[in-house]
Amino acid sequence: MMRFCGILQRIALSYLVVALVEIFTKDSHEENLSTGRFSIFKSYYWHWIVGVSVLVIYLATLYGTYVPDWEFVVYDKDSILYGNSQSVTCGVRGKLNPPCNAVGYVDRQVLGINHMYHHPAWRRTKACTNDSPYEGAIRQDAPSWCHAPFEPEGVLSSISAILSTIIGVHFGHIIIHMKGHSARLKHWISTGLVLLTLGLTLHFTHLMPLNKQLYSFSYICVTSGAAALVFSSLYSLVDILEWKHMFLPLKWIGMNAMLVYVMGAEGILAAFFNGWYYRHPHNTLIDWIREHVFIRVWHSKRVGVLMYVIFAEILFWGLVTGVFHRFKIYWKL
Repeated sequence: MMRFCGILQRIALSYLVVALVEIFTKDSHEENLSTGRFSIFKSYYWHWIVGVSVLVIYLATLYGTYVPDWEFVVYDKDSILYGNSQSVTCGVRGKLNPPCNAVGYVDRQVLGINHMYHHPAWRRTKACTNDSPYEGAIRQDAPSWCHAPFEPEGVLSSISAILSTIIGVHFGHIIIHMKGHSARLKHWISTGLVLLTLGLTLHFTHLMPLNKQLYSFSYICVTSGAAALVFSSLYSLVDILEWKHMFLPLKWIGMNAMLVYVMGAEGILAAFFNGWYYRHPHNTLIDWIREHVFIRVWHSKRVGVLMYVIFAEILFWGLVTGVFHRFKIYWKL
């Protein structure tokens, strides 16, 4: 019943593939690029060959794989169907819906359904719960796939994530080969706008919807394009305008990323505090702060949760890692 995949495994796979490409093709890179508009792409053509190959494999599998009917046993002890066998009717090819996509089919065949994530994000859809878009009890008339596991960091979607890493490494190559601020920003912003436009076009024309669970190509384009624009903004503020002090918390978080991931993102510290409650398991200090200090103040759950994340998580961990930096304490592998 152990889950095999996860975000760290996905990062490891992507970094491994791209690092090997970087290492074995290092002699083919030109130190001084020509003035051509696409010279940097030509210099790292092996990276883009790998990227295109990854995309072709992903799209061919996603749209070309036949997904038959399948069955599963409900292992969620909170479900009224616990221990029962459920069936899902598919018999289709090229579908991107929750029950019948090729991403889930590949994971069921390769990983085994018992080794997949048992609380997927699709349980928060309107088809599954009346509390959508938040988590809640699964409706009694919900389709059977609402009770099924799905691996958001599975085999096929992780292969697709390699392309995101290649794009990120490309943005890093800009720093190496382009020395002027204007040249770097021009390339980052233009590339980011092209990716963002392409991804949104694919989404709104319904050719390929944005889907993080499937790690669709449109999702890669939008997130990579947005990352390029955000990075360009931070680069302008920190490296050009030298507004460094106001971004020190983000720098400290980056210097102690492993600590923040384990204790913060994985909820280890929050789990410790949530172990202490008053009268009811949901009446913890963290729940009280989220509800009374943020949600009720803003009179909106979405805005309140956003403010909680910004101030009680990001800023909090920025200050904690700042103290760790002051005493030169870092978590490393």
